[in-house]
Amino acid sequence: MGRSKEFEENEVLQKAMELFWQQGYEKTSMSDLVEHMGIHRKSIYDTFGDKHSLYLKVIERYGEFSTAKFMSVTLRAKTSYQAVQYIFDYIIEDNEDKHYGCLFVNATTELGPWDQDVVKKTENAFSHAENFIAEIIKKGQEDGEFTRKYDNELLGEVLHNTLLGLRVLVKTSASKEKMHKIAHFFLDLITE
Repeated sequence: MGRSKEFEENEVLQKAMELFWQQGYEKTSMSDLVEHMGIHRKSIYDTFGDKHSLYLKVIERYGEFSTAKFMSVTLRAKTSYQAVQYIFDYIIEDNEDKHYGCLFVNATTELGPWDQDVVKKTENAFSHAENFIAEIIKKGQEDGEFTRKYDNELLGEVLHNTLLGLRVLVKTSASKEKMHKIAHFFLDLITE
């Protein structure tokens, strides 16, 4: 009979996500993971596989985390305009993890050029986000809040691209004023 695990998988996966998110893939060693996750190296390999397999699981975990955050932000909104505004505010003001940026962006820029597994996972996440945003835009167009001058899918792609840019800016010394100007410009664009 095998030994039972002495750790909760979701808890240690969360710790791995935090470490990869802070340091990136290349800078994070297996020794760092052992220390930060608080489990033995063998347990990491037995449960999650090698470092790359663990990283892919972390990206999936981040997808769940990110989706839940965006859903909770937009569910409070009474209108589509307010939902878009809340998304901007979350990224600029309320995101307690903003100094790490977006793990999808970090993964894509660090490993995307040569890691097709990462590319598949991040492209899927980006596509999901664009579709989610396009639906908010479509609802706003149907309710007369947003212009019909542009296709909702195109606006979803442009807004998502803008949000990704802001996720990079929050890691820099860019002022919140600058980021809010970008947000207001987009909101003005879609309400013309």
